[in-house]
Amino acid sequence: MTQGSLLVVDDDRPLLESMADYLRSLGHRTETASTCQEAIDRMKEFPFDAVVCDVNLPDEDGFHLLEWARGAVPDTEVILLTGFGTIESAVDAIRLGAFDYLTKPIIEDELNFSIRRALGQKQIVTENKQLKKALNQRFGMGNIVGHDYRMLKMFDLIESVADTRTTVLVLGESGTGKTMTARAIHQMSNRRDKPFVEVACGALPDSLLESELFGHVAGAFTGANHDKMGKFLQANGGTIFLDEIGTASPSLQVKLLRVLQDREFEPVGGTKTHKVDIRMILATNLDLEEAVRKGEFRQDLYYRINVVTMMQPPLRERISDIPLLAEHYLQEFLKQTTKPVTGFSREAVELLQRYKWPGNVRELVNVVERAVVLTKNTIIQPDDLPEALRRDDHFADLGGRYGVAGNNLKSALATPEREMILETLESHGWNRQDTADALGINRTTLYKKMKKYGISFEKQLLT
Repeated sequence: MTQGSLLVVDDDRPLLESMADYLRSLGHRTETASTCQEAIDRMKEFPFDAVVCDVNLPDEDGFHLLEWARGAVPDTEVILLTGFGTIESAVDAIRLGAFDYLTKPIIEDELNFSIRRALGQKQIVTENKQLKKALNQRFGMGNIVGHDYRMLKMFDLIESVADTRTTVLVLGESGTGKTMTARAIHQMSNRRDKPFVEVACGALPDSLLESELFGHVAGAFTGANHDKMGKFLQANGGTIFLDEIGTASPSLQVKLLRVLQDREFEPVGGTKTHKVDIRMILATNLDLEEAVRKGEFRQDLYYRINVVTMMQPPLRERISDIPLLAEHYLQEFLKQTTKPVTGFSREAVELLQRYKWPGNVRELVNVVERAVVLTKNTIIQPDDLPEALRRDDHFADLGGRYGVAGNNLKSALATPEREMILETLESHGWNRQDTADALGINRTTLYKKMKKYGISFEKQLLT
């Protein structure tokens, strides 16, 4: 049986001590009070799980204590007692927030049953709060790692739009974390307790996708043996996230436009119109403006979904965030292993920052997991990273791109150095101190190199 901390409040001293002794015999930590004010003072000092309170007290009545508890200690369940029980007063007590209402003379089994139910309810509430906290940690803003200025701008935008019903379009390459951003928007909104439903539009053929989104009625097509609820109905009251929206067919685009405009639709093969209260977040790695110009994506739908647009920057443009992300995911994987890994060597971090990351954050996560699994060191070294990261192709590519003579070492090294400085400046919003820190040089050295390579913010604006 669950044991808890209880407060018993009654001005009838013999009854008060009798109830307290009985509850203590059941293993509960039990304190007593004989007035409403004394009870409130005790409740301010200690977080009781439940309070058993007589309605008739010398100073204030039990309803006063109930009202105070609802505002000051809402996690504490209140059970009211009275010797003059009526249906009306019991209804009033429950309506005002009492967990239960018992009449005197008190039957011990009834009191025990009521206490057990109250403690069970308290445990459920506590578990729900812990679950919500875990969800916020896993899917909330705190799980999106980055201090690059573009990421900071995106964080501000997420906070601004989260608590609205505004449609959001998340743009970015595959693997940049668009799903994580959508979940963060939902978790920060007033819909966080409602469903978050994700649909990968590119993973299903068009005929199945319509059934998946809108549901279908029995007999709508071969194999439709029963009615099916679609994702839009499942998301009612919450958020629906449509990933890879750029792959939607013309017929599906028409139906999506109607849902966006009117928040209503019919299931496949059905005539009944369903109305839904949903928040839509959409994502794509395609250039929708180009798709509109080519006639592959409806212009009216594009304007309807392009209300608030968030650009998820690729990892290669967030050089300063790479050590932060690598350390974050290292700690996540270390929770699943007993390996005594403490971090990355400076050389390993330099390789991570030099690599172009075509798979973006998703690829980085895989690289970190691989390193944790394979390393025999306490510090992850370059040899623990995939061969692709250890090759010098990055610099060879830059040399070929800019036509640097292969036999001129000084020229060959200058071009990638200039490129790296430019990329780091841009990823830090042209903040010189932050750029110097990220490059591992002092600010004076950075100024000299910028002057040497003719780098200035004004010149970049003109190019």
